[in-house]
Amino acid sequence: MRVLGIDPGLTRCGTAVVDGAPGRRVTAHHIGVIRTPPDAPIEQRLAAVEAGLVELVESFSPDVIAIERVFSQQNVRTAMGTAQAAAMGLLIAGQRGLPVALHTPSEVKAAVTGSGRADKAQVTAMVTKLLGLAEAPKPADAADAVAIAICQLWRGESQRRLARAVAAAR
Repeated sequence: MRVLGIDPGLTRCGTAVVDGAPGRRVTAHHIGVIRTPPDAPIEQRLAAVEAGLVELVESFSPDVIAIERVFSQQNVRTAMGTAQAAAMGLLIAGQRGLPVALHTPSEVKAAVTGSGRADKAQVTAMVTKLLGLAEAPKPADAADAVAIAICQLWRGESQRRLARAVAAAR
């Protein structure tokens, strides 16, 4: 399975494309960040995030798009920008008929490190180890996008099976 992982943000939107499956080696095809200038108008920033994500979808043909679920933050302005960047991934998935998975930060941390309370350094260290990279992905937004994609690879199928079982039981 190929997953496009997105760590949404307006200034830095982390992106990663990985292949793998539970119990199999994870391979990264892309690890990066879509950057937009903080002083640019919001519509231009969102258009740049959308264009960058479209390019990744067209270049790598993911089977699913995994996005970190936006949680309320102290700073409403930051939360709004993060949610708007996440919406670009949702829009692209909807336009192309791609499934979407939303994962909470604690789900992602638990999937990659074994602890939902892991810090960014622990997540980055595990991502680096799992991919067999010589150095850690930078900035942290890129490493987070890899972790989101890995979370989907490892937990996504079991979540789909569970949902099908619950639906069949109704």
